[in-house]
Amino acid sequence: MPIAVGVIQTDGFPAVLAAADAMVKTASVTLVSFDKAERAQFYVAIRGQVSEVERSMIAGIEAAEQSYNGTVITHYTIPNPPENLESVMPIAFSDEVEAFRV
Repeated sequence: MPIAVGVIQTDGFPAVLAAADAMVKTASVTLVSFDKAERAQFYVAIRGQVSEVERSMIAGIEAAEQSYNGTVITHYTIPNPPENLESVMPIAFSDEVEAFRV
């Protein structure tokens, strides 16, 4: 089963919160990482099947842009990321998120 990673970076917390909420409610994906990026910017990363991540990303981008002062800075989807990418980026299924993995 091909697994993808999707990331949305927003300007401000309300937008990333709306994006994360919409992403996990729209498709069968697992939220694997969330953190501050820089200068009041935040990012959220999800993992799941490629088709589910694509659906989830669309919903997350729309929700972020409709939130209060919501601005999506950037977003990207990486289908089938190589295993060594997990060792340098916080996108692995950690013990904390394993219980919520779909």
